[in-house]
Amino acid sequence: MIIDTDWAAQAACRATDPDSLFVQGAAQNRAKAICVGCIVRTECLADALDNRVEFGVWGGMTERERRALLRRRPHVTSWRHLLQTAQDEYERQRILTGTSERVS
Repeated sequence: MIIDTDWAAQAACRATDPDSLFVQGAAQNRAKAICVGCIVRTECLADALDNRVEFGVWGGMTERERRALLRRRPHVTSWRHLLQTAQDEYERQRILTGTSERVS
């Protein structure tokens, strides 16, 4: 498992106005759309979950979605580890089956 600690430099939103990621209502869907193809989406989400970031869209999830996830999985001590392990397993299965889609 490789964990990149400088994921923000590779983020799809790096050149986006930060205020556009800290919005409410329907504007959150536009913010989430930026994350869809981001190559560091998993790292971003893990960082937000591990640090209990309360505001903004991170890793394609709103604060409400992250709070719900944290409530459903209160015993997770490292979201970075959990999400990276899941992504690694997905990639391993993808290689074994020959599919070309990558999860972000």
